[in-house]
Amino acid sequence: MADEKNEIEKLIDNMITSGDELVNNLKTILPSTLSESMVMFHESNVTNLKKIKEFLNK
Repeated sequence: MADEKNEIEKLIDNMITSGDELVNNLKTILPSTLSESMVMFHESNVTNLKKIKEFLNK
């Protein structure tokens, strides 16, 4: 179970990092209104992923 938990945590960290990179790259080419929406969506996803990670550590 501990190995599975570590794998899930790594996956979550990877999803956050990849999302950060994607958002940063797309912000430069998208119109500002769309980029703002994308940033808010990503922030929401990061919040949810951190909650999942926190739940796993209980």
